Amino acid sequence: MTEPTSDPRLGLTVTHRRYVPYSHAHYAGNLVDGAYLLGLFGDVATEVCIRTDGDEGLFASYADVQFRAAVRAGDVLEVVATVTRVGTRSRELDLVARVVCRGRPDRSESAAEVLPEPLDAVTATGVVVVPPAA
Repeated sequence: MTEPTSDPRLGLTVTHRRYVPYSHAHYAGNLVDGAYLLGLFGDVATEVCIRTDGDEGLFASYADVQFRAAVRAGDVLEVVATVTRVGTRSRELDLVARVVCRGRPDRSESAAEVLPEPLDAVTATGVVVVPPAA
């Protein structure tokens, strides 16, 4: 009898970076709504499904969504998904969106800076599903 091996998909990490345009600001202070971040989680999860299963998959659920810091137009976000569980057709993901650069309108209209430490803005757990293996 052979020992079961760890699934090579476990621990797979996919990272996207995205500039947040001013057209996405909906609130005072150029704040961006949380739905924008959930959409980015969907984008990075799609790439995870393509890499693990050769299919775009579908998002089935979010759990424990935590909005920890403001996201503003002019930010550069790093959105990361890591596979934490592999089921027959489901994949559980740890998700985080971090602000890595921030606009500095207090300096000038186009000023921005790289943050010394990324700022975790949103964290969540998500489940995606893929078609049965052929």
